[in-house]
Amino acid sequence: MWQESKELKWHAIYVTVGQEEKAKKALKEVFKDDLKVLVPKRELKERKSGKYRIVHKKLFPGYIIIKGKLTKEAYYKIKKIPMLLNLLTGQEGPLEIQKRELAVLNILIRDEEIKISKAYKENDQIKIVEGPLLGMEGRIESIDARKGRAKVSIDFLGTNKVVQLGIDVVEKI
Repeated sequence: MWQESKELKWHAIYVTVGQEEKAKKALKEVFKDDLKVLVPKRELKERKSGKYRIVHKKLFPGYIIIKGKLTKEAYYKIKKIPMLLNLLTGQEGPLEIQKRELAVLNILIRDEEIKISKAYKENDQIKIVEGPLLGMEGRIESIDARKGRAKVSIDFLGTNKVVQLGIDVVEKI
């Protein structure tokens, strides 16, 4: 059963990986200012040819975050855009991003880009102690000290997502 919302809500759309920016542009062309469309990105320190440089990568490859009123008509417009694979839905219609996850999303919305964060290791659990993800908790899956990155599992959209974060220091307690 579809329940249309009269208020602006946040939703996630699964898109073809690598097509996020094209999908964002297509959504903006179709919906104009009716939808706010985000492709959250992060800053990473990358080493190439022995030199470090800052690169910008997608935080959640394959996902676009939107805010707006999703009617059945809007849903079918979204379904017609080729690189958009699926609006995440449940039995009652489009899945709304939960309030606890909106706290993370609000951090992302400020700049649409996450700056390099420092991580703090507690056994296998970490707590971000500096940067825009300050206070978030997760679990380090792997660390690449040479590149200055860590793969961190965080809770987002009701599932664990692995994101690579740039780090300056990871300390063991």
